Amino acid sequence: MNKRTLILCVAMLLSLLVNGQQKWTLKAREGDMEIYTKNIENSHLKAVRVRCLVPATLSQLVTVILDVNTGAEWVYSTKSSTLLKQVTPAELFYYSEVSLPWPVSNRDFVAHLIATQDPQTKVVTVNGPTVADYVPEKKNIVRVHRSYGKWILTPVKPRTVQIDYTLETDPGGSLPAWLVNLFATKGPSETFKKLKAQLAKPRYQNAQLAFITEP
Repeated sequence: MNKRTLILCVAMLLSLLVNGQQKWTLKAREGDMEIYTKNIENSHLKAVRVRCLVPATLSQLVTVILDVNTGAEWVYSTKSSTLLKQVTPAELFYYSEVSLPWPVSNRDFVAHLIATQDPQTKVVTVNGPTVADYVPEKKNIVRVHRSYGKWILTPVKPRTVQIDYTLETDPGGSLPAWLVNLFATKGPSETFKKLKAQLAKPRYQNAQLAFITEP
């Protein structure tokens, strides 16, 4: 196979991969907030994406995200959220229980949050994969074994940050379609409204983080 043929084959393969991926579908627009969903391959569940602007500095926003003990104050349907291990100021493990309506069992998970910043663009990324076996499972609560959340925080002007948040999760067990749809639409809407209120609280107003450089 000559070089030109190889390049054509690679290009065709990449095209097939891109075209085979599910596209994000806009489900709701509320002010400057956009909520998207897309189907997850080999699953009846949907991935969620939220894009919005928030009036905050990067340090304020990252401080709120990493302040996991206050998660129940603003993250939709969170019953409890507890820090398990602070690895570094930018890395931690935390446990959370999600409250679901009867007769569906509550879910819980352990997430590993890691915040990093691109030194050139100043864009901050917070990755949050789950770690299923970090703590023992609890009776009558379904452990979420596979979930991945990601925050991309882009400064657009002084004290204004664009959030691009994505979440793909398999909550385990069987969930009714109405509940899946609720968490794919109402969940993000309520969470990000409360996030803006959380950012306005006095304890975050002067937040500064040594590992975050403001533009």
